[in-house]
Amino acid sequence: METKACPPRRLSITCLVIFLLLWAAAATRHALLQSNAYDLGLFDQWIWLASQGLPPYSSMQGGMHLVADHGAWALYLAALPYHLHASVQWLLASQAAGLSLTAIPLWLVGRQAGLTPKLCWLICALWWLQPVVFNANLFDFHPEAWVMPALAGCYWASRAEKAWLWFGLLLLLLGCRDGLVLVVAGLGLEQALRKRWIWAAAAIGLALGWLAMLNQWLYPWLKGSNAGPKAAGALFSYLGNSFDEVLFNLITKPQLLIEHVDWIGGLVYLLLISVAVAPFWRRVSLPVLIAGLPLVIVNLLSEESPQRTLIHHYSLPIAVIAVVAAIDGLALRPHQAVPWRLLAWSAICWAVLAKPWFFTGPYLERLNALAPSHQAIASIPSNSRLATTSYLAPHLSHRIAISFPRSKGKTLDLENFDVLLLNPKDPGWGSNRKRQQNLLSQAKQADWQCKSWQNGLELCERSEHQSIKQP
Repeated sequence: METKACPPRRLSITCLVIFLLLWAAAATRHALLQSNAYDLGLFDQWIWLASQGLPPYSSMQGGMHLVADHGAWALYLAALPYHLHASVQWLLASQAAGLSLTAIPLWLVGRQAGLTPKLCWLICALWWLQPVVFNANLFDFHPEAWVMPALAGCYWASRAEKAWLWFGLLLLLLGCRDGLVLVVAGLGLEQALRKRWIWAAAAIGLALGWLAMLNQWLYPWLKGSNAGPKAAGALFSYLGNSFDEVLFNLITKPQLLIEHVDWIGGLVYLLLISVAVAPFWRRVSLPVLIAGLPLVIVNLLSEESPQRTLIHHYSLPIAVIAVVAAIDGLALRPHQAVPWRLLAWSAICWAVLAKPWFFTGPYLERLNALAPSHQAIASIPSNSRLATTSYLAPHLSHRIAISFPRSKGKTLDLENFDVLLLNPKDPGWGSNRKRQQNLLSQAKQADWQCKSWQNGLELCERSEHQSIKQP
C-alpha cells in the first residue's frame, strides 16, 4: 500500500479556497445578527476572559468554568491569539479551517489504501459535500470542529502502525469535547473487530478513564453541586438523573427505551447521516462504521432532538467516519474510474440538506436592525454589566458580566446590570417579549437614561450617580 504519497499542492490551494468560503459564510451570518449567545457568545466570553488572565467563569452560564462545560481544555489554546487581538473571528476562522483541512488527512488515508489520485480527490469532495460540514460551520462555534483533521489522522496513524501518534491524536480529540469519548470508544471497538487487542484496550481504556476523571473529579471540583453527571440526566431523564443511574437503567430496564425513544425519528436520522455517502460503502466498510456506533446510539436515545439533525454539530464526527468507510469501499477496486453518478448524488444531497439558502431568507430577517445595533453597540462601555438579546451577545461578550433574559428560569435582577440593550419586538432565541419589556419598564421607572430606535431596539443605561460598583 502507498503510504508516502504527499497531497498535491492543488489540494492545499483548494482547501484554502474552501476555508475562505466557509469563513466568509460564517462571518456573514454573524454580521447579519444571526449568531447567538449559545454557543458563540459563550465560548467567546470564556476565551476572552482566559486571554486577559481573568478567571474564565461565564456569566451567561451561571458562573460555569470554561473547562466545566465539556472538559475542553483545548479552549485555552485559543486564548493565545485572543491575547494578541481579541476577536470572535478567531473562532469562526479556526472552525472553518478545521473543517476544510480535514480533506488532507482523508487524502492520505485514501492513498494509503491504494486509491488513485483521482479517487482521492473524490474522497475530498465527499467530505466537503457532507451537509453537516457546511451546516456545523454556520451553527455558531464548537471546538470539536478543530479536531476533525485529527480524527481522520487517527485512521492514517492506525493503519501506518504509528501507535504513539494515534494515541496522541486520541488525547487531542478528548481535549475538545467530552462527548468525543464516544468516538474514542468507537475507535476502540473497531480495533477489537480487527483483533488488535492492545490498540482496542488502549482506546476504550482511555475513553472510560477520561469519562471517569471528568465525572468523578473534574466536574464536581469545578461545578460543585452542578456536577458533570447531570448532563446525562438532562439528555436521558427517562433513564435517571445522573450518569450512574442512566447507565444502570439502560442495562436493567431496556423497556424504558421502547416507551420513550422516537424510533421513527431515529430511522429518519439514520437516513440523513448516511444518504449522501452510503452508496460508496461495502461490506469491508463495516469495521469503520462500527466506530460511529456509540455516538449514533447516544444521539438516537437523547431527548434533545437537535442531536438528530444535520443542522447542528453533533453528527460531525460521524461524517468523518462515513467518508473513511467510503475509502475502504472504493479500495476494493482502487484503480476504477471516478463514479461520477455517485458523486452527483452526493452533490444533490448537499443541495437538499445543507442550508446555503438560509442566506436568501432567514438570515436576512434583521437587515433593518443592523444600523441601530451598530450604533448602540458602539456606545456601550467595555466595562459595563450588560443584559442584551441572544443574537447581540456575541457582539458584546468581551466583558466580565453579560447575560440575556431567558423565557424560562429565573428573571434577571436589574440591580446586577448597568446597561440594557433589548428588543421586545425581536427578543431572539431563548427569550420572550414579556421578560424584556419588564426589564425595560423597571429601568425607566428607576430613571435610567433610555434611547429607542424604530425597529424596537432600546438602550437603557444607569445614570452616573446610580452606577453600581464593579467587582
